Amino acid sequence: MSERWDAAPDDEPARPVPADPEQPSSGAEPQTAENAIGTEDVLDAEPAAAVATEPPLGGKRARRSPWNRTRDRMLAAAIGVVVAVTGVVIGVNSDNAATVAQVANTMPPGLPPAPSEVPGSLTELWQAPSSSTPVPIGEANSVVTADKGEVLGRDPYTGDVRWRYSRDLELCTVALAGIKVDAVYRKDTGCSEVTQLDAGTGRRTAQRNGDAELGTRLVVDGSHVTTTGTKLLNTWRDDLVKSMEYGQVPAIVNPNKQPRTGCTYGTVAAAAGKIGVIERCPGDPADRFTVYRATNDEADDPKVDYSTVLAGKNAKIVAMSGDLALIVLPEQKLLVIYGGDGLQKAAYPLDVPDADITQDPVGGVMTTAWTAQGVYWFTGSKTMAFSRDDLTPRWTLKNSAGPGVTFGEQLVVPIQGGLAVLDETTGATIRTVGVDRRGYTGPVVLSSVGPVLLEQRGPTLVALK
Repeated sequence: MSERWDAAPDDEPARPVPADPEQPSSGAEPQTAENAIGTEDVLDAEPAAAVATEPPLGGKRARRSPWNRTRDRMLAAAIGVVVAVTGVVIGVNSDNAATVAQVANTMPPGLPPAPSEVPGSLTELWQAPSSSTPVPIGEANSVVTADKGEVLGRDPYTGDVRWRYSRDLELCTVALAGIKVDAVYRKDTGCSEVTQLDAGTGRRTAQRNGDAELGTRLVVDGSHVTTTGTKLLNTWRDDLVKSMEYGQVPAIVNPNKQPRTGCTYGTVAAAAGKIGVIERCPGDPADRFTVYRATNDEADDPKVDYSTVLAGKNAKIVAMSGDLALIVLPEQKLLVIYGGDGLQKAAYPLDVPDADITQDPVGGVMTTAWTAQGVYWFTGSKTMAFSRDDLTPRWTLKNSAGPGVTFGEQLVVPIQGGLAVLDETTGATIRTVGVDRRGYTGPVVLSSVGPVLLEQRGPTLVALK
């Protein structure tokens, strides 16, 4: 015979009460899954409390819960309030609390291609502040601008904002990496917060914390991105996973992995999964050029292809293509090409003003642009064209304002007062197109999206058609 246990007063032990065998049943049909009404299946529901089937051990009285007293309940409530307030404080002060992420509901509509020939006249469609984009960004039928702490995806024709990503942090730099936009934010003493965005919708696709220095630029090479700096270079894969760090690594885990210590870095370039950097190291009689791999078994253990001391100081790397590197030696007024074995392959005289090549460029990246056929370097007063295949010089355009790009099927180079349309092979001027830049006379960097030509004029991006 089963027993049930009735609750007893505090001064008496609990007593078993025998079940009444004569007690009639209710006659109701037992409830099953088939006849249950108003019930639901909840996977995470709390299980029902178990019913005691045996008396307490030794017949002692049941112990009263320690939380039955008023004082205990007040203490529990106070703890709950503290936990809730702490959660709110953490939420308010977290990075996400100061982030605005407004994505586009759909991908932007398609654009017609650029005209086969550069139009005879170009009119300004719109302009917007974009101080954090060294090069105009046109991708996925959108134009991306970045200023202060805000990255915006815009309609190429109107400049209307389609998507927005902003933080209460200052932007360090923004660049197009493949088909994604990498936005690097400043936090504390460095540029450590990186967010990757889809260019068409603004959707976040990856994030990471890094150790980039203030003033960093992004060097993009296929599936890798490298941050520049004077003491540390960081390389990520296209999903922002760190693949290599070179220089003064913070929080060293494996000591003695870096090839040299005490060096500072000048210009940086990349190609074919390799990074080239100008180093200035104690004990070297001149600058050093080093090429290392973008990835290795360990991210703090660089695999160096070669490192060679150059013929002079203040050297700068203009570009890399395959295993080749194009380097400027200002003291000798030479352009030299190095091969994958670290040996000099060719040298060419360089006729540019000293002011163009004396100082390292801001961010450690030379002002260049690439087309399917060539590499174009803006020295500061001239545009020099090189073969994309072997980096040999082709021609020079004097009195230019920036490097050249292909718009439609023609090469255009910015000049004072407009654009020069050139034969890409010979550099011969086909014609010029006037552009009213409203008094702006500084460097101009070009890009395009569909039939819209983009000009980066210092901290301002301008759309032309």
